[in-house]
Amino acid sequence: MENLINDLTTVNPQDGQILSVVGDTYRLVITGEQTGGAYAAIDMLIPPKGGPGPHAHANFQESFYVLEGEIVVKTKTQSFVARKGSFVNIPKGGVVHNFKNETDTIAHLWCVVVPAGLEKFFQEIGTPVAAGTFLPPPIMDQAAQQRMQEIARKYGQEVFPPDYLD
Repeated sequence: MENLINDLTTVNPQDGQILSVVGDTYRLVITGEQTGGAYAAIDMLIPPKGGPGPHAHANFQESFYVLEGEIVVKTKTQSFVARKGSFVNIPKGGVVHNFKNETDTIAHLWCVVVPAGLEKFFQEIGTPVAAGTFLPPPIMDQAAQQRMQEIARKYGQEVFPPDYLD
């Protein structure tokens, strides 16, 4: 039997594609291409009042660790203020959720998705930016919302109206 040795994957602080996604800035640190689809790791900067709208993804697990700042994570049945050092796990199964930075300072999150694939969604809807750059969130009129729903479905996600969890 052949002895296979896996190589180490290393990433420098400046490496990884940086994208503006719904007004947030995400650095794709590790993608499914690097992990054989096993997982992806995303470094997220969420500006004040930023964060994605309600969405669900039945086929992958999404976890966040709050490095700095805080976010409010909501579902239909729960609301949790995740502060520095908090961990949030959104299991497979498709629970509708969102998170928002309701403070006046940037929130910094480490996100891991298992299996990978969410990063491809971000690559399609995002705009490349320089590190630390924030673009305003796109205007989500009916046509933009429909386009986002179509793209989301392509990547196993579902998006909901902004007031869905209110």
